[in-house]
Amino acid sequence: MAGKTTARGTPLFKVRRSRVHGRGVFAARRIRKGTRIVEYLGDRVSHREADQRYADRDERDNHTFLFIVDARTVIDAGVGGNDARFINHSCNPNCETVIEARRVFIEALRTIQPGEELHYDYQLGRSRDDPPDVDEIYACRCGQANCRGTMLWPPKKKAKGRTTAGAQRGRRSTSEPAGATPAAKRKRASRPVR
Repeated sequence: MAGKTTARGTPLFKVRRSRVHGRGVFAARRIRKGTRIVEYLGDRVSHREADQRYADRDERDNHTFLFIVDARTVIDAGVGGNDARFINHSCNPNCETVIEARRVFIEALRTIQPGEELHYDYQLGRSRDDPPDVDEIYACRCGQANCRGTMLWPPKKKAKGRTTAGAQRGRRSTSEPAGATPAAKRKRASRPVR
């Protein structure tokens, strides 16, 4: 699959097998810092609808194409989505997501060389009712030197000899499925709100 085509007719990216996870998105040519690479597309639904769609999902299934836009809207790229859904997570990303006018775009954080895999930090939110091994379920495979070992945000903090889950971010209440399945996590924008 080829991505967005430039004025010169050269696609910015291609989708192919990734060492990180499943399929990934790779630069087909040099992409300059600040370039808006692709919009994250899919069926735009309410949080309630997203919850209902994935209510029967196994809580140990970490694969999702859901992206929180705001308190009302979730993009389900599993329905009508584009190649942006194949951009993998990294703890040292070369891209970030930007939300403008309730639309989600992926932009280059730095210049990306041809053949380099595109990735952004998913910053999947935590919830008080996560299973004890949630960090293993959502283990990060990026292999970066600064890898935090999980796609979840914020990272686990050590406090007085105990591990705490940290603040909720993009999970539950209006930001995460209210259904019984904590596995219906969604991709989040890479900027803190983000």
